[in-house]
Amino acid sequence: MKRVIVIHGPNINLLGVRETSIYGKESFQSVNEQISHHAAELGLDCEIFQSNHEGELIDIIQQAGSEFDGIVINAGAYTHYSIAIRDAIASVKIPCIEVHCSNIHNREEFRRTSVIAPVCAGQIAGFGKYSYLLGLYAIKELI
Repeated sequence: MKRVIVIHGPNINLLGVRETSIYGKESFQSVNEQISHHAAELGLDCEIFQSNHEGELIDIIQQAGSEFDGIVINAGAYTHYSIAIRDAIASVKIPCIEVHCSNIHNREEFRRTSVIAPVCAGQIAGFGKYSYLLGLYAIKELI
């Protein structure tokens, strides 16, 4: 069975609480349960990780390179400026799909640029929790 890791960056743990008009009212726990269920339906062994700390995200990405077949990542605000996370993704030899609940291209100017997109296989944005589920489908096709 192929192994994937879904990585949530800063503030994603506040889904259902933070800016619900943008990110939705569904809780972080509920979204994770749906991710796990969908991954199982796709025949994927899925682990989920969340951190608000850049270094921890880099550590798990590096670890994923030897323990998983693919990554689905919502790097949160780090998407827009973390060259360190970009470099970590580039350093692993497994595919990575970037996902966002909101459409980052339809938000504030500073949110429209992703420094990680060039090192990811693709980007899915604007579909709420479904961005994660679509990301799982995409990663399955790549691994």
